[in-house]
Amino acid sequence: MHRPRSEVPGACYHVGTRGNNKQPIFLDDDDRKRFLLLLERAARRHGWLVYAYCLMTNHYHLVLQLSDRGLSRGMCELNGGYAVGFNDRHGRSNHLFGRRFWDRHLDSDAYFNETCRYVVLNPIRVGLEPELGVWRWSSYRATIGDDLAPPFLAVGALLGRFGGSPAEARRAYVRHVSEGRVQRQPLDEPPPT
Repeated sequence: MHRPRSEVPGACYHVGTRGNNKQPIFLDDDDRKRFLLLLERAARRHGWLVYAYCLMTNHYHLVLQLSDRGLSRGMCELNGGYAVGFNDRHGRSNHLFGRRFWDRHLDSDAYFNETCRYVVLNPIRVGLEPELGVWRWSSYRATIGDDLAPPFLAVGALLGRFGGSPAEARRAYVRHVSEGRVQRQPLDEPPPT
């Protein structure tokens, strides 16, 4: 039996899900685009502010702030809808995701900032991109203004934590993320629950 999750309205969380037996959950760009559309719908329906995301090969990360509509129902909608479509599209059956999604409450500004940095640096750490800003499937490029931000991404709210003017905030955010790359001190992934 699973323990009840603590879902605090207004609180920020780092959440994610991994593929069953660490198998890929994204086989191509169409899978990733479909996931982002489902994330947009879940964020709108459940009142989430999404500050950062990264779609890897066999898992994904989100940093989000809850509304009073919670987390578990939205994650069930997101993961369930994605898994059904993925299985249908690729002619497969059975579970796509190995376990329930994991979540970690981000209980301080420093922890929040470090987690947002960790999430967008993931592709470099595992060798999917050679340098920062190449991987198309994270929020980093949209946050710094190199790509159009998806409707669900709270770019202004995230950058507001880094400075008063948009230009100053972007520079501070880029510096913050880049310093994390040099330090290479990743957070431990929360254990699956």
